[in-house]
Amino acid sequence: MQIIKTFTKLLIFICPFTTSAQSTFLSQGDKGYQFIDRLEIKQRINTDINFSTIKPYNRKFIVREVELLDSARLGFMDSAGNNKFKQFEGLSLTHIDEYNLHSFLMNNTEWVTGSRTSFLSKKTLLGSFYKTKPNLLEVNTKDFFLVINPIIQYNQSKEAGNNQTLFLNTRGVTVRGMIANRLGFSSTITDNQERGPIYFQNNIVATRAVPGQGFYKSFKAAGGVDYFDARGYITFNAAKYIDVQFGYDKNFIGNGYRSLLLSDWGNSNLFLKLNTKIWKFNYQNLFMELMPQFRKNSGDILLDRKYSAMHHLSMNVTKWLNVGVFESIIFGRKNHFEFQYLNPIIFLRHIEGAIGSPDNAIVGSDFKANIANHFQVYGQFLLDEFSIKKLKENKGWWGNKFGTQIGIKYIDAFGLPNLDLQFEANRVRPYTYSHNDSVSNYTHYNQPLAHPLGANFEEFIGILRYQPAPKVYVLAKIIYYQKGLDSTGYNAGGNIFRLDTDRNGIEEGYNVGGGRKATCLNALMQLSYEVRENLYFEISYQHRSYKIANFPAQNTTSNLITAGIRFNIARRDYDF
Repeated sequence: MQIIKTFTKLLIFICPFTTSAQSTFLSQGDKGYQFIDRLEIKQRINTDINFSTIKPYNRKFIVREVELLDSARLGFMDSAGNNKFKQFEGLSLTHIDEYNLHSFLMNNTEWVTGSRTSFLSKKTLLGSFYKTKPNLLEVNTKDFFLVINPIIQYNQSKEAGNNQTLFLNTRGVTVRGMIANRLGFSSTITDNQERGPIYFQNNIVATRAVPGQGFYKSFKAAGGVDYFDARGYITFNAAKYIDVQFGYDKNFIGNGYRSLLLSDWGNSNLFLKLNTKIWKFNYQNLFMELMPQFRKNSGDILLDRKYSAMHHLSMNVTKWLNVGVFESIIFGRKNHFEFQYLNPIIFLRHIEGAIGSPDNAIVGSDFKANIANHFQVYGQFLLDEFSIKKLKENKGWWGNKFGTQIGIKYIDAFGLPNLDLQFEANRVRPYTYSHNDSVSNYTHYNQPLAHPLGANFEEFIGILRYQPAPKVYVLAKIIYYQKGLDSTGYNAGGNIFRLDTDRNGIEEGYNVGGGRKATCLNALMQLSYEVRENLYFEISYQHRSYKIANFPAQNTTSNLITAGIRFNIARRDYDF
């Protein structure tokens, strides 16, 4: 994306002397996210943690808050004998929280201001490696910080009724660092071979993309795929309160398991992100280069591009309540950016109207409330199009396109330490995210940009996370959804890649779940043991039942047993 590259170079050129210490971000699926969730709910007051709607998290800000809470827990006093952290009185951490706190600081050592002695390994490898417990190689000297770690994930699975050998084999490396406290950088590179359960294989055939990834090749026997995943970015400060990140990776906006605004479920993309944090406000500008729907028949071809500009503004309204507003534009030009959308302040919808564009504009809002040191209630509202008149008529007009999310997190549930529960409901009306041209729909690389189910569905999620001992993790997850599918001659509005004008003249009668009704129950039970820092041995059982009303021949059931190890990488989920 030439305009993003040019814009970034310009920022670096005009702001070299104003840059200050710049941070990298927690990687996708890092175990620190669950720990930060718990801290945020427990402390409940207005801090940097309350801006956790924007992901990934900035290591610098999160470590600062964790150290602050750690000091508050120890009850440090000032010279007059007064508690310096009176606002945190009543904060209660379990002994497992304390273990996780130490582990979190150890994995983000570049920003730790206290003693690092406890991070050192008792024995090194070959005298130079694993000097610290989490990192193969760590260099922390004046003007230079560097961490290098290997990535390994190997799973073997057995699916009932499937004679194939199912596996995931991942090898790679992750690198992060800082130069002169001015420039941060991060890169993760993996080589992957995978054959997942049958429904996963069918999804690849249907979408021509590996869920969560992009380009792939066939690997050995039927159903196997081979893909390379390379992500990376640089970060710097353009001004005292403005951080800049440029790279190829994923972003997420929301507090739930899913997001209706922007999800990290699909493929990575090229982006430029400006984040301004001052007083009670956090304002993010995100410019992305995306790929429209495509089909590659054979050989290498240069794929077209489309673009997006997104703004998200959040505010700590009270010590326990954070609210946000969101807007985005998805647009296609012939492989070039619309310069008008580089305006970081003005409402995008106004620009769209001013230039007479047919672009896809979406707005939304979100909220998060931390209650009684044990609960967090959160939600999102997404608005694509609507008519108040048609809404009042309640006839299922196709153009009433919106989605809702509501969820709750309950930590230390029923008084049991480190038992955390989460319940979430998502509902998206037909034709939401779709558009009247095939380029401007809310997608990237043949996958949705937000919820993996697209539109015309309602979904219910229940998650149990339990850490009975420092190195033992129990995860139970149930996902149930109903989705309306297309039938011959009828577009039910669930396939967001289809044009929203492709309705055969049918204007009304579109309700959530309309069309051929599909129901799915996806349940997972997983046990993990952390053999050493960031090295896990895991076993799991997953049951998935998928049914289409009045079409028993298309019903499928999957029972999957998986065992494997992973090292410095998030687990692979088949959660759709």
